[in-house]
Amino acid sequence: MTGRHVGAGLLALALLALAGCSTADDGPDPEESGTPSSAAPGRTGTPDPDEDEDEDEDEDEEGRADPSGSADPSESADSHGPGTNRPASRRWRPRPGTRWQWQLDGRVDMSVDVPVYDIDGFENSAKTVARLHARGRKVICYINAGAWEKFRPDQADFPKELLGENNGWAGERWLDIRRLDVLEPLMAARIEMCRKKGFDAVEPDLTEGYRNTTGFPLTAAHQLDFNRMLAKLAHDRGLAVGLKNDLDQIPELVGDFDFAVNEECAQFGECDRLAPFVRRDKAVFHVEYALAPDAFCRDAKRLGLSSMRKRLDLDSWRKPC
Repeated sequence: MTGRHVGAGLLALALLALAGCSTADDGPDPEESGTPSSAAPGRTGTPDPDEDEDEDEDEDEEGRADPSGSADPSESADSHGPGTNRPASRRWRPRPGTRWQWQLDGRVDMSVDVPVYDIDGFENSAKTVARLHARGRKVICYINAGAWEKFRPDQADFPKELLGENNGWAGERWLDIRRLDVLEPLMAARIEMCRKKGFDAVEPDLTEGYRNTTGFPLTAAHQLDFNRMLAKLAHDRGLAVGLKNDLDQIPELVGDFDFAVNEECAQFGECDRLAPFVRRDKAVFHVEYALAPDAFCRDAKRLGLSSMRKRLDLDSWRKPC
């Protein structure tokens, strides 16, 4: 996964594990570790159990939508059903201030009353996406775009010569994003998976490899080409797409992406750099790991960000602004 300094992820995960955080949604803040967390969340490879288990008890017997799950009025309307190719004029685009949940670890907790969920594309089924839609949620498909992952079902499809340095997370290696000829069909297959499962949008991770030690001589121009390729692949399939971090290239890429996802802009004093998205009426989904909400929520609200505190492993716990 991504982050300002991905190598710090393992240390941050260990510190957070020692903190003994609560798992209740919107519960007490996790114990402060005292160490800035500048890496992104970890992954566990937990399979989606929805294919084999019954519906959650909080749904009624007829499977009707949760009455608390009405769509947020700040969202763009979309009359097309899930998994369809929508024209650009009808593609979903979340607006600034739209509330969200980001959960990549464990079975998805559907009880969080927000209009947008961001969940792992591989580990969740079309049934999970449909159930979230039935509750009035839009659903973002998380995929890793900039690194190879040995635990994914398509790992054997990536040629070895495209695999670079470890990115700080177990079983992951940076990709040579210069090789668009090879990576484009691989990324297209992942995004097509998101479309077929009915997702509304894609969150491609690790889209700022050129600023890291990857093992390849990547440049800003290589990154722009790769990121724009990802945006086009999503748009060609009727899906919205978010720019993950990559603050330096926001001026060049804000027109290509429908929203932004950011980690720790407050921690590093960089939230103002996300303003181009808000000025274009596009949401910025933002999390902090080390800072308490009272340290960043005032500025986040002033800037129009959709902000919350999360644990580094991105389980269901959240503390929204």
